[in-house]
Amino acid sequence: MTIDWLLVAASLGIGVVVGLTGMGGGALMTPVLVLLFGVPPLTAVSSDLVAAAVMKPVGSMVHLRRGTVNLALVKWLCVGSVPMACLGVVAVKWLGDDAAIQQTIQVALGVALLIAAFGLAFRAYTRLLERARRRDGRADPLPQERPEVAIRRLPTILVGAVGGLVVGMTSVGSGSLIIIALMALYPALRASQLVGTDLVQAVPLVAAAAVAHVFFGDFHLALTASLLIGCVPGAWLGARLSSRAPGGLIRRVLAFVLLASALKLLGLGTAATGIVLLASMLVAPTAWMVVRRANGFPALARSQRRAKARAALELGNERQTAPR
Repeated sequence: MTIDWLLVAASLGIGVVVGLTGMGGGALMTPVLVLLFGVPPLTAVSSDLVAAAVMKPVGSMVHLRRGTVNLALVKWLCVGSVPMACLGVVAVKWLGDDAAIQQTIQVALGVALLIAAFGLAFRAYTRLLERARRRDGRADPLPQERPEVAIRRLPTILVGAVGGLVVGMTSVGSGSLIIIALMALYPALRASQLVGTDLVQAVPLVAAAAVAHVFFGDFHLALTASLLIGCVPGAWLGARLSSRAPGGLIRRVLAFVLLASALKLLGLGTAATGIVLLASMLVAPTAWMVVRRANGFPALARSQRRAKARAALELGNERQTAPR
């Protein structure tokens, strides 16, 4: 078994992002394998899911010990997600010959990444609105105890089923797509409960998809070992840094990377991809500042204002010490 140390370094960086944000595992790892390392899409999905099946239980145990998991929600999500994850793997095999399978997975992955990128933007927007409502007294204060929520069984099962199908086909969605749906279905849940519940339900979901890919996909042991060697310490390091790094900046970078990967996977040319990314870099920050001002917040977040002031101070010091 040969370890690819360049791949280990890439997976280490992705692990840090996952530890910092709680999102982006499959959404980053699979396109990196496909676009940068030339791994066939089915092989990338198979190996990424098996690696995720090893990593997911670690974070889940932390949330279970802290009591930030709604086990009733986990149960009904898994009713839909586990069988559909297996079905998603089998469906990929039914789609046609090897070339057709790889192309189908690549397109499905591109669509899933687009949804994940816009999901990050939607998540940031809803958090901003919630902050504005609480500041203005238009929403109840955050409960100190875990809120009791009425389980909506059928919608929850449907969310699990759709998420399981996407994860089985693309490895994307267990952390980036399902949590967005949970936010819409159960707005009373605290952020820690959303993350904990999503992470715990992802354990059986990813495990089912991984087992199915071992039997029906294109699992490579050496590739998966390289991923684990990098991702596990990277995720640990990211978790340690999460209290210091500006989460908003990390999420913006993650959304940008997801958008770029999605465009390339969907077959957009290099020039067209560059134009779209450049436009997003110019338009998105301005639009976000407008949204913040419309909700009564400063155009720049506190961390951005501090960084800007620090940069201005350093520039002033350099000018003072420069030889005349």
